[in-house]
Amino acid sequence: MMQQWRKSSYSGGVNDEHCVELARLASEAGVGVRDSKDPNGGNLVLSVTRFASLIEQLKQDSAG
Repeated sequence: MMQQWRKSSYSGGVNDEHCVELARLASEAGVGVRDSKDPNGGNLVLSVTRFASLIEQLKQDSAG
């Protein structure tokens, strides 16, 4: 099954240097994260729990 990647709503336009895409992987497999500027360059796979923790940490860091 092919993953459907979607670009983060926080990524800017075409020239944004911080572009991230996410894909929900097969049931219980987790979340894929990749650089939208280099979609063939590999990706990071996180469990749903670890992905949620990462998002929480990013929110805390950006608020601080």
